[in-house]
Amino acid sequence: MSDLIDMLVGTDLPELRDNRPQARDNAHKSFEALLEPSEPGTFSFAERYAVATYVAGLHQFSPAVDLYQDLLLDEAPTTVVTAVSDAIEQGISSGPYGTYREPELSAESEPGGSVRNDATVLGKRLAAAFDYAHLLVFHPRDSRPEVLGRLSGAGWSADDTVSLAQLISFLAFQLRVAYGLRTLNGEDIQAAGARLNIPETPWELSNEGFEISTYEDLNRPEKFVNHSLGWKPWVPPVAKADLTEVQLDSLIQPERADMPYFRLLARDPAALKARTLTDLDIFFNTDGEGLGRAERELGATVTSRFNGCVYCASVHAGRAEQESGRGADVNALLKSIDSDLGSAQWNVIRDAARALTSTPAAFNQGCIKKLRGVGFSDLQIVDLINSVAFFNWANRLMLSLGEPEVPKRFL
Repeated sequence: MSDLIDMLVGTDLPELRDNRPQARDNAHKSFEALLEPSEPGTFSFAERYAVATYVAGLHQFSPAVDLYQDLLLDEAPTTVVTAVSDAIEQGISSGPYGTYREPELSAESEPGGSVRNDATVLGKRLAAAFDYAHLLVFHPRDSRPEVLGRLSGAGWSADDTVSLAQLISFLAFQLRVAYGLRTLNGEDIQAAGARLNIPETPWELSNEGFEISTYEDLNRPEKFVNHSLGWKPWVPPVAKADLTEVQLDSLIQPERADMPYFRLLARDPAALKARTLTDLDIFFNTDGEGLGRAERELGATVTSRFNGCVYCASVHAGRAEQESGRGADVNALLKSIDSDLGSAQWNVIRDAARALTSTPAAFNQGCIKKLRGVGFSDLQIVDLINSVAFFNWANRLMLSLGEPEVPKRFL
């Protein structure tokens, strides 16, 4: 059965995508939850489609721009549609770049500017959403509590902020899956992104809207690590005692009610449930002759390392080591993304994951040729595309809604 990603690819790949049916079905349910919810609430359809058009435009993926712009035309006047197109043109850049919070990674920082969109036509709420989206698309590692202050001050509630973060991050996944599959089908997509030369503009916490938490004395990691980390939210999670039956169901695993990250995402339970089921199928479904678990976790680790998500890299480095037994190679990756990972297959996965994670994506026929050249089948390449694309979703949520903490046992 065709879904939206098939529409964006322009052809059906049933023999490949049907091997991960939960991932396929729930990627579409994520689209429905975030772009066509039964009750959009204060996050209007026009705002959702405008953000989707803007994000697709920044990725320079024209099939998605056309799709989301058509949806936007049904909900907004042409003046807004034109303003969105202008914002895209002014916002084109290349990433990931940004400044690390972690002091031992300062040499890897690549500072760059943050776009500030004009609210004259877009309005205060949408201009703030576009500023946030531009950061998440190109430099998510620059996320700080102050960035959320821009949304809070523009009238975004805590619930709507979580839905907005999910929407932008989901699109980072959806667009990369479609882009990767088009490339696997033989297309060579050319993008013309270049780094914007724009000044650093400070973000400021707002006293309006929802409360944003900051942590003056937090034990923050100083670099990428191979042990578990905690995570502290900037947006208030739902209190465990206040979780509704729908929210509890969205967690999938009951023990997640004890985790602030999942209680935060439960502010949009339909999006959380579909996202979790997508995740589980991509990483744990080993039916068929697909990619090994270690290689999927490697793809997640490379993506997190390149985007600058210290929390996600720590989790999935541990899983990659557990699945492969190759601790030295995994630790070399955490130390430097350019390290030799000990085998041709792992080095090719590293290069392909980095190419697909770039914005706009640099994944091309050369990547496909190299993956096939070291023995990967097309089904295995689809698994890799899914794994890398999913962590472009996960990284943006972890980076933009909170920050990692070193547990006391590791101090």
